[in-house]
Amino acid sequence: MAVMDLVGQRPLVIFSKSNCCICYSITQLFYGFGANPAIYELDQLQNGKQVERELVALGRQPSVPTVFIGGQLVGGSNEIMSLQVKGELKSELLRAKAIHLWN
Repeated sequence: MAVMDLVGQRPLVIFSKSNCCICYSITQLFYGFGANPAIYELDQLQNGKQVERELVALGRQPSVPTVFIGGQLVGGSNEIMSLQVKGELKSELLRAKAIHLWN
């Protein structure tokens, strides 16, 4: 499956690698909001190398973590943490219906 096909299936999608501690931290941040992201571990996917090439073609270097909220590429850990520090991450998740108001 292509990246955008995967992204279109869920409101919150994270491309990750199982041995990446920053990927783990970003995922935990989303869990803290009550989100249930689709997580694609590139090192465990059969077509992980192809997916990684697609992420790089989208401008992601390094390729992980890469986060899509509501089908839109948000970026990696820097962009996610910037939204969090500005207090905007929760509203982005709510807008995309990745979390519910009562979370």
